[in-house]
Amino acid sequence: MEFNASEHPHRRYNPLKGEWILVSPHRMKRPWDGQTESVHSDMGPEFDPTNPLCPGVVRSSGILTPEYKSTYVFTNDFPAMLEDTPSPPQSDDPLFQIEGVKGTCRVMCFYPKSNVTIALMSINDIVTVISSWIQQLEELGKTYTWVQIFENKGTMMGCSNHHPHCQIWACSFLPNEPRIKDINQREYLEKHGRPMLMDYVDRELKAKIRICY
Repeated sequence: MEFNASEHPHRRYNPLKGEWILVSPHRMKRPWDGQTESVHSDMGPEFDPTNPLCPGVVRSSGILTPEYKSTYVFTNDFPAMLEDTPSPPQSDDPLFQIEGVKGTCRVMCFYPKSNVTIALMSINDIVTVISSWIQQLEELGKTYTWVQIFENKGTMMGCSNHHPHCQIWACSFLPNEPRIKDINQREYLEKHGRPMLMDYVDRELKAKIRICY
């Protein structure tokens, strides 16, 4: 029998993380009797007086969100990390370790209207968002080891606010995912003399399978 990647179970190597991933394509043929979710196309109102990210609305912290016309960045009222926090005592215990962290968490509103996503924004407005990302990255990168800019969307994954916005987390340490990927990329460079991600792009361009534009 000849191996078929779309039919037979196998493992695939992820060089960025140094992990082998189990792939079981044949399981897609099994009958499905689990939960299904309905698709909600309602974008909601353009302005919601109870939405703290809307211009002119008071947040739970008591701070008034200004009447912004473009992007707006502020420190998260419920941050995961703090800029000024005491460090725990050091421990030599090999099993139970604790380490202090410092950081800041910001929120960036992309647009004043709640019913507009990046996909619906004009090119100029999208450029403004990207320029704000760059500004935040450069500013926070002068102080912190890692700056992560990410967007949460949808109630299923826990997004708590229906408004076009993203999170910006800056911290004094290198998180697990980028730390592992940094190690593997360094090892690849030392072994092959080329950046791993550039080799990825080169292979993708030659294959012409997954590149859209």
